[in-house]
Amino acid sequence: MKYLEKNTYICILIFQEMQVDLLETPIEFLKGVGPKKADVFNKEFNIFTYRDLLHYYPYRHIDKSKIYRIDELHSEGAYLQFKGKITRYEIVGEQRAKRLVAQFTDDSGTMELVWFNSIKWIENLLKEKREFIIFGKPTLFNHKWSISHPEMIEPATQKNSPVSLAFQPLYNTSERAKKNGLDSRSLSKLVITLLSQIKEVIVERLPKQMLEQFKLLSLKETLINIHYPENIDKLSKAMLRLKFDELFFTQLKLLKIKHINETKVSGHRFSIVGETFNTYYKNYLPYELTNAQKRVIKEIRADMGSGRQMNRLLQGDVGSGKTITALLVMLIAKDNGFQSCLMAPTEILAAQHFATISKMLKEMNVKVDFLSGSTKQKERKIILERLKNGETDILVGTHALIEEVVQFKNLGLAIIDEQHRFGVEQRAKLWRKNQTPPHILVMTATPIPRTLAMTLYGDLDLSVIDELPKGRKPIVTMHFYEKDRLRLFGMMQEQIREGRQVFVVYPLIQESEKMDLFDLMAGYDLMSTRFPLPYYAISLVHGKMKPEEKEFEMKRFAENKTQIMLSTTVIEVGIDVPNATMMVIENAERFGLSQLHQLRGRVGRGGEQSYCVLMSNNKLSSEGKLRLNAMVNSNDGFEIANVDLNLRGPGDLQGTQQSGTLDFKMADISKDEKLVVFTRNLAINLLKQDPELQLPEHTRIKNYLSTLLKKNNIWGKIS
Repeated sequence: MKYLEKNTYICILIFQEMQVDLLETPIEFLKGVGPKKADVFNKEFNIFTYRDLLHYYPYRHIDKSKIYRIDELHSEGAYLQFKGKITRYEIVGEQRAKRLVAQFTDDSGTMELVWFNSIKWIENLLKEKREFIIFGKPTLFNHKWSISHPEMIEPATQKNSPVSLAFQPLYNTSERAKKNGLDSRSLSKLVITLLSQIKEVIVERLPKQMLEQFKLLSLKETLINIHYPENIDKLSKAMLRLKFDELFFTQLKLLKIKHINETKVSGHRFSIVGETFNTYYKNYLPYELTNAQKRVIKEIRADMGSGRQMNRLLQGDVGSGKTITALLVMLIAKDNGFQSCLMAPTEILAAQHFATISKMLKEMNVKVDFLSGSTKQKERKIILERLKNGETDILVGTHALIEEVVQFKNLGLAIIDEQHRFGVEQRAKLWRKNQTPPHILVMTATPIPRTLAMTLYGDLDLSVIDELPKGRKPIVTMHFYEKDRLRLFGMMQEQIREGRQVFVVYPLIQESEKMDLFDLMAGYDLMSTRFPLPYYAISLVHGKMKPEEKEFEMKRFAENKTQIMLSTTVIEVGIDVPNATMMVIENAERFGLSQLHQLRGRVGRGGEQSYCVLMSNNKLSSEGKLRLNAMVNSNDGFEIANVDLNLRGPGDLQGTQQSGTLDFKMADISKDEKLVVFTRNLAINLLKQDPELQLPEHTRIKNYLSTLLKKNNIWGKIS
């Protein structure tokens, strides 16, 4: 231990001499940690430095601000704190029954303290009859009050502590961490050690006038009080300050990236809308575009003709016509002498895009190719050659598009469908396919409420297709209970009799002991009995199947070789079957609203009336009823997303938590909407006033923002 303490001291001296941020000191050098615990910190908590531990916040606090008298005890159940002396103690029992029993007394009464573990250490502590503050859960046994394994603090120690001990922090931990001496209590002691070393080197991020204007705690006060608050008011103010910082700097960073992109990143200039686009638009467009589609295409055209690189998010509800919009944009690229690519997350979805686009362009002189992991080597070689020499105008595919061997002659536009399914590095590789970065259009069918969108995508230009094509019939949504199952079977039979197909989605693959759910395999047995061979054919798809098995079953259903597809949520994104007119969702109350809406959007793709049946058991919570009623009453994805955001928070809006964009520890976008709006407006006004943050009063903000931007991958802007 002396060796470790010496090393800690030397390490701190070196860091100070080098003027290196002390908070970047590896966690192993903190007194009480060492290499073994550091490894646990790394693997279990993702904590590598002093800074990481400092920002590992408690999930709640235990109030230890009041000291009770023993004669105030009247009932069990609460954790309480007492101050008194140990008047006597003894060790009783043998082996497993061995325990240390002590008598604890204050001026109002007496209670027993009992320890079954660490008896020798406790005995050494109690040898001197000193005063202690104890904390624990009193229980009544044989008409006597007792506490097992109480926490014990000497008042003198409490006075000398660098922090207030009125509120005890509780930290999330793990079984492995506990076994290695890192339970919540140990973590809190290490935080005290850390605060005593570094509280004088905490650098403020905000200018003094901003702190005063908005009545915010200093960062130093905040970090001390988030762990060891002086009182409830200080804890509340510490939480507010951390929320403020998270939201303000996230939005400032995104706005700054957007500014850099608009002013310093050049892009291909698509100066014309030429023959290819006009010919298709006038002669071959399958249906009249909605006003929303026309508006979005104008927005994209303006971006691509500006001379700067486009980074735009195209947000459209399921069935709103994003694919035809993307196709028209790719035709503009061709008219300007550039290639385009469209990347989808699954092979079947990519194949469907390829089939749709090829069909739409069959009368046009536009070369479309398809590339995926399963493309045969001989065919792959031909496609790659066509791509490299510029014969291919549009390449549709999966993540196979980002392989190094895939080389474009002149990639001008990259479109990414269901962008949340791709990792940052995957997208970065696509970015590097051309010396001048291609224009980027990312598409999502996940409706995101405005408040969330402006926080997530503050660096992106946002386009929204907020109306459905003419003639598209709204999906009829119904809520059935288990007692209605025969009615459900009748509806399914009727749809199949008319030549249509049915999706049935389950939340689990196998029965869980903790969750009484109607699972996939049980459902398969029931459906096979109700819809037997040879009259009916059923496809079965779930996440534990091999990719080629899933693709095979999805393909069978897409080709109408099976009438019913039983699936887990793997079909949420990835299969478009216009002939499917019915979606059945088992245990619908277990799904998030946005997920239910995505699943519902798998039907209603053709001209026929489509149905969605939400199955649930009879025992529904009030929130469950509210969610399912929202689905029954509305087909508007944005309206549903707002309900989902309010009920469940932003984490359930699929695809929003990418690349750390929403990696907030304190802020909650759904609950802190007013603060979201306030901090965003503050960030906008600040950059209007001082775009480069050159004013002396903005030095602190600029310095901290610089550290955030250094960590930012350029692809974070479309994450």
